[in-house]
Amino acid sequence: MRQIDLRSDTVTRPTAAMRQAMAEAPVGDDVYGEDPTVNRLEELAARMIGTEAALFASSGTQANLLALLTHCQRGDEYIVGQVAHTYKYEGGGAAVLGSIQPQPLDFAPDGTLDLERVAATVKPDDFHFAKTRLLCLENTQNGLALPLGYVEQARECVDRFGLKLHLDGARIFNAAVKCGVDVQQLCRPFDTVSVCLSKGLGAPVGSVLCGRRVDIDQARRWRKMLGGGMRQAGILAAAGIHALQHHRERLAEDHERARMLADGLQAVARCSVEYETMQTNMVFLTVPPEMVVPLRAFMAEHQVLISGGPRIRLVTHLDIDAAAVERVVTLFQQFFAG
Repeated sequence: MRQIDLRSDTVTRPTAAMRQAMAEAPVGDDVYGEDPTVNRLEELAARMIGTEAALFASSGTQANLLALLTHCQRGDEYIVGQVAHTYKYEGGGAAVLGSIQPQPLDFAPDGTLDLERVAATVKPDDFHFAKTRLLCLENTQNGLALPLGYVEQARECVDRFGLKLHLDGARIFNAAVKCGVDVQQLCRPFDTVSVCLSKGLGAPVGSVLCGRRVDIDQARRWRKMLGGGMRQAGILAAAGIHALQHHRERLAEDHERARMLADGLQAVARCSVEYETMQTNMVFLTVPPEMVVPLRAFMAEHQVLISGGPRIRLVTHLDIDAAAVERVVTLFQQFFAG
């Protein structure tokens, strides 16, 4: 029986076509700037996002950290969501490695940060305070595509205070597909944008940081300092190129399967399902606390992997087809009927 893994869209495996592209990729030494496939990936990503340049990084965590180090100095501050990846899920790298102070704020239910609260949080120019330098947003946030028009308002807000604006756009192509707009429209207001290649796009590893050439040049220096200068990285970059060229439009299939999953689970007793209008490829599920561990064990016995905790996140991706969704719904029905 084929395993179904709903824990994250990071669990995707390279397709046969992607593996072939990796095997055939021309390579060179990227630290010397001589890997033609890495150079091609960076040029492609910059063109798609609409920026002057891009930098291939080993992970989304590294790409976001490079942006923070580029925009902030020791003792500076960045404003960020309380449960944003750049604050909560990336090991505290900005604070530990950059001596950059985070100022977290609660997200609104739609994944935005209240810009009036952001403005009120910006520190005065006084030596008692850390210097507020940067606002970080996330799109999607917990699978929610940000409302159209919000990022332009965020740009106006940061311009009032002379701040920079960074987007953790790990799933920005999911947001663009959901909103039915070109990805450049969602990225244009930002100084830098990180894009993950190894989530819904399905590459095995890697992210790109996109922005102005001067910022990307600075980020390249930070990447070297962090040990991220890779040599014949074209083998990995080829997977990213294939993902960007062939896996963007199909993200709509993941969104549709998430909707199917949410609809199917709505009818299951003792399940509380969260799936908002602007949700992309994530469904959130709450079950009675005493059932969390037995449910996870039951699913694992039937070759279905789900996350733990009282609020369960189910994520669809290119390895999850309609038949897999139907099987998962049936298993949930069996568990709660038992």
